Amino acid sequence: MSDLDNALTAWLPRQRWYGGKGTPVRSVVIEHEERLPGPVDVRHTLLRVTDEAGGTERYQLLLGYSDEELEPRLKPGEVGQVKGQHVFDAVHDRETTGVLLDLLAQSRSLSRLVFTGSGDLHTGLPARVMGAEQSNTSIVYGDEYILKLFRRVQPGLNPDLEVSRALAQAGSPHVAAPVGWLEGTVDGQTTTLAMMQVFARNATEGWAMATASVRDLFAEADLHADEVGGDFAAESERLGVATAEVHALMTQSLPTAVAGPDESVDTARQLHARLDAALEVVPELAAHADALRAAYDQVAQLTGPVPVQRVHGDYHLGQVLRTQDGWLLLDFEGEPARPLAERTALMSPLRDVAGMLRSYDYAARHLLAERGGDAQLAYRATEWAERNRSAFCDGYAAAAGADPRDDAVLLRAFELDKAVYEVVYEARNRPSWLPIPVGSIQRLAAPVTSEGEDR
Repeated sequence: MSDLDNALTAWLPRQRWYGGKGTPVRSVVIEHEERLPGPVDVRHTLLRVTDEAGGTERYQLLLGYSDEELEPRLKPGEVGQVKGQHVFDAVHDRETTGVLLDLLAQSRSLSRLVFTGSGDLHTGLPARVMGAEQSNTSIVYGDEYILKLFRRVQPGLNPDLEVSRALAQAGSPHVAAPVGWLEGTVDGQTTTLAMMQVFARNATEGWAMATASVRDLFAEADLHADEVGGDFAAESERLGVATAEVHALMTQSLPTAVAGPDESVDTARQLHARLDAALEVVPELAAHADALRAAYDQVAQLTGPVPVQRVHGDYHLGQVLRTQDGWLLLDFEGEPARPLAERTALMSPLRDVAGMLRSYDYAARHLLAERGGDAQLAYRATEWAERNRSAFCDGYAAAAGADPRDDAVLLRAFELDKAVYEVVYEARNRPSWLPIPVGSIQRLAAPVTSEGEDR
């Protein structure tokens, strides 16, 4: 490998958005690079990364090259020194972020890159990189736009752009309209590399609101969840309404179908396959494997029709914002670790409902873990989670005309599947949080009949 390849091999696993944590990098190959216009030597770079297990992923970087010592603000993004030059992640460089906005405003095409802007975009705005994201990098311009750079690249149209654009064109008040995007050719396919949306000013993330509510409850541990000033249930109900409205608009703007018994068997097979893969990574799951498989087998026994459609695919409290006008849904990309074909497949909207229900459990129990597992707080955490899960489903049912809890077999299976995904993620990234999804699997694993009654 070249000196740059070696530097990238050491640097990549330390990045929050790198998806191969826990498996050493075997090789890094630069598939192509193209210099961006502007005063700084910055090259749009597409990497092919192979890990020791033989898995291969593509990643997108904006690599800057400087003959001078890097400024302090760029130091955190330094990849290494290669042939006397300092190589760095240029998303932190003001000149570079300005160039990206200019290219979108001009709808300019380079050799391999096509920048498209929708409408008249304002340029010259100050830029800052958001620090909370796990799988992508977002740059906020003033208080007007947010540009998301998709770090992990899969050939084709990214579902975040596809779904957000369709919902915005249909007039949904619950999405931020795309105003620009960057595309390139990967494996002969036009591929989404970045998208820019209207920035939601003065918005608060759902996760921050929910965990603040839990903290209020823990501070008044002698009170019930509905007695605390920070009760979140009314917002959860409104979020359920917004979710159902987005799902309904998806059925009008994007493909739909009805799945029969054969598709239910296929769904169960996929659930089993994901469990098999998770067991290889986290052997501790073996103690719960039989209960999980029994829940998945019940899906295979469903005989009724199941409406399927495009869904969010990675829905949780960190993917929603509360604005003064209501709830916004973000990041329709799906789980980035899944293949693109799987993320764009038609699914039951109960998958999104299950994801949000899991998120309420996380909001309550991750704070409980920080408090050392106090028994009274554990009771309050359970109470808070159940209150908000119910409120969300109540809102969803009111807007959708059907209660997701009536489909108990599917909903429970999807919750368990999400918990299995969480177990793998926590084992690789936050081992101290592993008891949260494991505990949820224990609670959810009680058998349920096809009519939804506990046995």
